Amino acid sequence: MAIKAVLFDLDGTLLPMDQNQFLKGYFGLLTEKMVKSGYDAKTFMKALLTGTDAMVANDGAMTNEALFWREFGKFYTPKTLPPITLFDEFYEKDFPKTRAFCGYDARPRKIVDAVKEKGLLSVLATAPAFPAIATETRMGYVGLSPDDFLLYTTYENCTYCKPSEGYYREVLAKIGCAPSECLMVGNDVTDDMVPASAVGMQVFLLTDYLINKNGADISAYRHGNYDDLLCFIQSL
Repeated sequence: MAIKAVLFDLDGTLLPMDQNQFLKGYFGLLTEKMVKSGYDAKTFMKALLTGTDAMVANDGAMTNEALFWREFGKFYTPKTLPPITLFDEFYEKDFPKTRAFCGYDARPRKIVDAVKEKGLLSVLATAPAFPAIATETRMGYVGLSPDDFLLYTTYENCTYCKPSEGYYREVLAKIGCAPSECLMVGNDVTDDMVPASAVGMQVFLLTDYLINKNGADISAYRHGNYDDLLCFIQSL
């Protein structure tokens, strides 16, 4: 069946980065903000990581946002819980500093434009463990915006997370496409290739910032760098 939609991962795919370096920098900035506001660093990090792990294991019963705050809140009393306004302030003023932990490449913009020129739907299928403002900020690092996508996944609008197959089925339901009509583009074998293939999507493994935790044989997947991906999109 012909491809109707191209789903893109963000971190390490459209947005060049070393994921470990980015997460270290991001968590460092967020923790610094909380410590300056009077919160204990160790307790905060335990709460943050517990909430994040809960989102990864989400079974669809509630949004990732609701699940994160439920688990995060277990480390505090109602009186000691960091207010949501403090997080809002962080994402507005401090999160943009994470640009220092990311690279830049003009080709992702060209690739998304090529999808549009082909008359295909473009979806940002990034791990929905961030609030929308953080996802919008990161896509802006490579000259992309919410208007470039039919859908971009965030912790507010998803009830599953990568690498769950449920996440991919949820995205399919939101965009109204059959699995065989979709191409999933990502750099992570475990989070992108394995589950997307399992639900029946076509896949492309971007190798510029490859993550292959289990040392899988990537010859099982269509793969290549940014230039190869652009050529493939143009050939659709």
